[in-house]
Amino acid sequence: MSKIVFATHNENKLREVRAIVPAGTEIVGPADLHFYEEIPETGDTLEDNALLKARFVGKMFGSDCFADDTGLEVTALGGRPGVRSARYAGDACDSLANMRKLIDELSGLSDRSARFRTVIALVMDGREYLFEGIVNGHIIRSPRGDGGFGYDPVFVPAHYTQTFAELGDTVKNTISHRAQAVAKLVDFLYHR
Repeated sequence: MSKIVFATHNENKLREVRAIVPAGTEIVGPADLHFYEEIPETGDTLEDNALLKARFVGKMFGSDCFADDTGLEVTALGGRPGVRSARYAGDACDSLANMRKLIDELSGLSDRSARFRTVIALVMDGREYLFEGIVNGHIIRSPRGDGGFGYDPVFVPAHYTQTFAELGDTVKNTISHRAQAVAKLVDFLYHR
């Protein structure tokens, strides 16, 4: 496997996955194929969204394709924001607004445990496969760090004292939920 399409317009995710996969594997994003239209994300679960995106882009280009969906699942909030993580504070909101809403909702709560969960869907040779990665941790009371993206400045992974935004890409790309799911995808692609 030397080239595969990753159905995402998120440049941060694209950069992260490109840094994780083995040398010689070319990850192609929709923009590399001059495709800029919105990719549907209307599913009720991470699995649904990942499959929708992989099917849509794979069909569009007649190629094998994978997509991911990631959610931050907070115990005290019953698993929210979950599948709505990117739009938690509203469809037009950004990461800062999402983090603010999350911190506000956790105000006064002692249980701040959470987990990041990534589901990757691969559509290949007419078959569908799912790979999951999970990293447990907790939400801090205010953002720290300049790296990463999304909720990284408020999430401290288990066994660490720094947020994903403070740990830097090298460490994050070794231990993260996405790194785990990508490792399973790569293992499948190279050893099936």
